[in-house]
Amino acid sequence: MTAARELVPAVGGTRLVPAPDPIAADYLRLGLRLDQHISGVVDGYFGPADLKAEVDLEQRRPPARILADARALAERVQREIQEPGRRAWLADQLVALEAQARTLAGEPMPYREQVELMMGFAPTIRDDAVFDAAAAVIDEHLPGPGSLAARLEAWDATLEVPVDRLPAVVDWLLDRYRSKAAADFGLPEGEGLHIGLVRDQPWGAYNWYHGGRRSRVDINTDLPVRASSLILMIAHETYPGHHLEAAWKEAGLVDSAGSLEGSILLINTPESPISEGLADVGTSFASPLAERADLLMELFDRAGMPVASDRALARVTAERAVELAAARDALGAVRGNAAMRRHADSASHEDVLAYLQDVGRFSPEVAAKRLEFIEHPLWRTYAFVYADGAALIERWLEAAPASERVGRFGRLLHEQLTPGRLLAELG
Repeated sequence: MTAARELVPAVGGTRLVPAPDPIAADYLRLGLRLDQHISGVVDGYFGPADLKAEVDLEQRRPPARILADARALAERVQREIQEPGRRAWLADQLVALEAQARTLAGEPMPYREQVELMMGFAPTIRDDAVFDAAAAVIDEHLPGPGSLAARLEAWDATLEVPVDRLPAVVDWLLDRYRSKAAADFGLPEGEGLHIGLVRDQPWGAYNWYHGGRRSRVDINTDLPVRASSLILMIAHETYPGHHLEAAWKEAGLVDSAGSLEGSILLINTPESPISEGLADVGTSFASPLAERADLLMELFDRAGMPVASDRALARVTAERAVELAAARDALGAVRGNAAMRRHADSASHEDVLAYLQDVGRFSPEVAAKRLEFIEHPLWRTYAFVYADGAALIERWLEAAPASERVGRFGRLLHEQLTPGRLLAELG
């Protein structure tokens, strides 16, 4: 597309952005109006300030009107957008926004259908045998008396990073991952971020992208932060995960190409499994598996953890944490099954809590935090985007020769790719 030449100030700063074309402008309005009813749907906005002010000041539109707007815009996209990639991306996003507007307007919709429309492809429901197999692997590495959940909880306690040491450890990881991302994928000019600690949130960590290549990342300390989780969490939220994706797409799609629809980030749309999937898969670029035990040992030292006082024990602990990682990831996918039980099968809160503990092998505290996320009005359909998004992106990356995978991952950082596009390329 050709961007309009008029420039308008962006929200929160003096950066100038091109004025949106009519399709992009109405897409931004639709997302902002939906957020007035479903708080949090807009995950980030760095588009024209005057357009946001217009929506903020207008009388709130009723859900039926928002639904009509979504359907009308979807028809216009098919008629008026010539670029196939942009048309496909907008069309898939609008399917999800229409689904959210339909539920907002009171239209009954089965939970599974909601998830599929919002995610852009069918969610995966895993047989409990998958989780039992993962638990068996963990059982081999953590033998002993008591339940596996209790042994996992005791193991995790040995990996807790003291909260007062988190800022320094995070800064060290951030510098390391930023340098690695710069070498692999490049960095847009002027990017940067700030990391802080918070409490009382349903998630473990969150990237708030503010535009102007800037992010704030919050780490929730409601639950203890484990060393093995921290090295993945930071890469997921920063480099080459959410921050780098948003910064590169702002620089390329919004500022250079003038695709202003990219200046709003919307939850529960097909961009979610792409973003969460690339952030999960991106951890393997930031912290390659072959180097992860050494990275953990250095983290133990920097965090002043008790295990660091015995180097032989630290080596065994780090290597075991790496060996457990794949099985723990497999267990983590139980969140999707739990969400389906809670919202599609109408299982009670207590039944799903027990399921997360018995099948997912979570401690009571962790199971409660996972269920808090699953039951949250905004996040109730989001549980699938992590495991399913990562699985799709892994398949797509592995379809290319190993020498081309860094470049292929780079496409995720720069292009408006949809789950449907990845599936089509897989054939």
